[in-house]
Amino acid sequence: MTINNKSLHLALSQLFQTTIIDADCQSTQLQGGTVGNVQLLTGHATMADGENRPYRIVWKTQKKWERYGDPQSWRREYDLYATDLGSTFAPSFRWPQCYHAEMNAEEDAFELWMEYIEGVTGLDLTGDMYEQAALELGRYQGRLYAEQPAVLRSLANLSHADLMKNTYLHYRSWPLVYDYVRSKDCAFPKPVSQMFIDIDAHADEILARIERLPLVLCHRDFWVTNLIYKDGSFAVIDWDTSGWGRMGEDIASLIADEADTDHMVDYYKRCVPAYYRGFAEYAEAPPLSEQCVYELIVLMFGYRLVEWYLHAEDEESKTKHLQALEKIHEMKRIAFGVLETK
Repeated sequence: MTINNKSLHLALSQLFQTTIIDADCQSTQLQGGTVGNVQLLTGHATMADGENRPYRIVWKTQKKWERYGDPQSWRREYDLYATDLGSTFAPSFRWPQCYHAEMNAEEDAFELWMEYIEGVTGLDLTGDMYEQAALELGRYQGRLYAEQPAVLRSLANLSHADLMKNTYLHYRSWPLVYDYVRSKDCAFPKPVSQMFIDIDAHADEILARIERLPLVLCHRDFWVTNLIYKDGSFAVIDWDTSGWGRMGEDIASLIADEADTDHMVDYYKRCVPAYYRGFAEYAEAPPLSEQCVYELIVLMFGYRLVEWYLHAEDEESKTKHLQALEKIHEMKRIAFGVLETK
């Protein structure tokens, strides 16, 4: 897509809360791929009274594509920004403000013009920031679970509560990964391979226990590159996978998705209790001894890491994915030893 000046002016008019009659524009790629494109637009906007002011705004374009088990996810962010979901956030935990949105039905694509937030993100987040992110997430999900605001009932395009389970079952049925961890050619240490065998053998029991946890609004892609820390608060981006899920799913993502393996176990020790503390400020949470974050990590990321390992193009990447699996196995001892709260 090319930048539409009219759309840019509409977005900037919302940003500055006054009519914008002209604007120059330069673009810088922030991230992108075959179905999504995110750019930072900068320049100067001219107001109706002639005043000229600098601006920075994010322009996101998204084409239609189909995610396994979640075919409408491609347009979910557009749909959510059209609701009042933004009213459920707090200054300490929110999404970027959207100034303008357009859907192009002919091309099956949409555009969002959003707030640019410059802060700490990705693997630059510190352990304290991880812990605060977990605490704020717990508060947000606990408050919505307790208050059940009317807006939640109006959210028509959300991923299904069974998405996590169905994705695990899909991976488990894939011979490439399932057979590898059981084969004599498997290069994993025996305890790591056994971790998969054990989780699969008890999957029905584990999933039944997980399904007794509170059903909450999940981001479902709650990993470090989607978190931006600034001035003590978090902005969370990329809500296209969000939907109903079980308490703890997002914390599993925070700990294990593209993880900092050097600190992975420490973050597990810190983030799980912090998340439970935040949730318990608003709603009754299951006892920490019954938390299922370890199992969620194995179910959500175990076979995915095996896939990444098998498809890695170099030894460094293979080593990284195996290290993540070894760290997940190390968490088992902590999980069943019961985490201590502060």
